[in-house]
Parts: sequence; C-alpha cells; structure tokens
Amino acid sequence: MKKLQYNLILAVAVLISTIAIAQTQKTGTTAAQVLKFNVGPRAIGMGGAFTAVSDDITSMYWNPGGTANIRTNEAFFNHTTLYADIRHDFAAIASHLSGFGTLGAFVSVLSMDEMLVRTEERPEGTGEFFNVGAIVLGINYSRYLTENFTIGANLKYINESIWHMDATGFGIDIGTMYKIQVLNELRIAASISNFGTKMQLTGRDITQIVNAGAGGQNLVNANLELDKFDLPLLFRFGISADVITDGASKLTTSVDAVHPNDHTEYINAGAEYSWNEIIYLRAGYNSLFEKDTEKGITLGFGIHYRIIDMVKVKLDYAYQDFGRLKDVHYFSVGVNF
Repeated sequence: MKKLQYNLILAVAVLISTIAIAQTQKTGTTAAQVLKFNVGPRAIGMGGAFTAVSDDITSMYWNPGGTANIRTNEAFFNHTTLYADIRHDFAAIASHLSGFGTLGAFVSVLSMDEMLVRTEERPEGTGEFFNVGAIVLGINYSRYLTENFTIGANLKYINESIWHMDATGFGIDIGTMYKIQVLNELRIAASISNFGTKMQLTGRDITQIVNAGAGGQNLVNANLELDKFDLPLLFRFGISADVITDGASKLTTSVDAVHPNDHTEYINAGAEYSWNEIIYLRAGYNSLFEKDTEKGITLGFGIHYRIIDMVKVKLDYAYQDFGRLKDVHYFSVGVNF
C-alpha cells in the first residue's frame, strides 16, 4: 500500500509539473473566469492559502482531495457581491459514506445586471438589453487511500452566455493531501484545477448578412467562427501546519504556491486561530509576487456553534483588499449534520 501511495504521489507530481512547464504567459486569454472566483470566507480570510488546510466542503474548490476529511454531512452557501456589479453564488452539499469515501455536488453561478445594447450607430443604446452569466455544475469524490494520504477529483460542466450566444466546456480537478505527524501535524498537498476542453462561443449573434456574387448584389447569411479558448488551468502546491495546539487554542499556518496558465506565478499565505472550535480569527495575504495584481491583505472571522448534538451551524466572514477596485466582503452559511 505504501508503494502504491508513493507511486500515486509521483504520478500526480509528474503530470502537474509537465503541464505547468508547458504553459506560457497568456494574460487574459482563458475562458470561464467564474472558475477563478475564490470560494469560502474561511479560505479567503487566510489569503487563499488553503490547499493543504482543506478539511471542509469548500475543499471542492481548493483541493478536491480535502473533502475526504469530512466525517458527517455538510451543506454550504456563499453569496458575494464583487466589483463592477458582478455577483457570485456558490452552493454545495457533501456526505461521508463509511467504507466508500466522501461524495458531494456543487453549483457556482456568476450573474450581472442587464446592460444596454449599444452600436456604432446608436451609442446611447438601441432600447434592447442583454445579459451575461456563467454556471458551473460539478460532482466530487474523495477518500483516504491510506491512514495519512487522500485523493479526490471533481467532474465539471461549464456554460458561459452573453446575449444570444453561449459556450460549453467540461473540466476535471484532481487533488491530493499527505499528513505527517510532526509539528503536531504537517500537511503537504497539491491540486490541479480546470483541466479540460476548450470553449467557443456560438449563437445567432455571430451571424452576419454580407454582399456576395457579381457586383456584390446578392445578400447571404454568413456565420463567423470565433476562436476557442482554454480553461483557466491552475496548479496549487501547499504546506500547512498546526503550530499551536494548546488546550482550547489552535493556530494553523499555511502557504500556497500557485501557477496559472494565463498569468504569472504567485504565493498565498495565511493563518487561522481558533478557540474551542467556536471562535475563529483569520488573516492572510493574497497573490504575493503576482505581476500587476490588485489583491492584497485579507482578514476574517467565524463562529461555529453546535445548536444540538448532531447539528453545527457555521457563520463566516472575510474581507479582501482589491486595491483600485472596491473592497469585497464575503459571507457564508454552513451546516454540519
């Protein structure tokens, strides 16, 4: 079993390294940006350094192998109003099945207010309105392969739409975590997110009427073929440790190194202090060393309270500095049952 464990770690590392090396910097050239919106005030409050911390339902986003640490049933909802009137909602549910692993599902939705249709001839608007949005539907499975090694994966359906056009794609995420019993507990983890198909917009808005024939007298319909774009591939490698476990107090620190396929590499770092597993305080820094970033300091807190023996309610909040863009406040509600 140990040989299998080491072979799996090596295989995942080789796969991720090969993909990462093959990428070139292509800033702003990937589709489905909804896949890059961070999920969960707990992780965001820790600066996004959550790959090796992942032990709750938001692990579906950060490291699908982390959901193996869920030992009950868990549900989660996160609503965020971002900059530029962008709204993001994420909901998930997961259940631990003894002897099988953890099985879950999630939905991520991006939405915006309606906007005026403008043309060169009518820059003030034609009187029509259009919508922009995206939806991601996914399922998650993870389990412990050994006492200290987890692996998990997501399968995702992705759809983006703008007015009368849309694009569809499919992606997978793979994540692992290995626990070492030093420094109370040291965790090493890696994940690769959004490995999948290219996306291409199609629909009636790319149909044009053009002149053809002798002298250009005949009018015919023509469909433009738009480019296909990759998904925003992300490779994360993280290390986390519980540096203090003294009675009711616990202090967890974490660092992530992130390699995207459409921008420069960066580092996330953060910490979480908990008292009696009820009150949580968090701080971190997001996108350190990323070129032209507007991200920065993150802060957060949470209250996790067991209202009856089998039901725990989790209320979490996080703040993130976005520089010249408006600051963002994240709220979520979770239930363990």
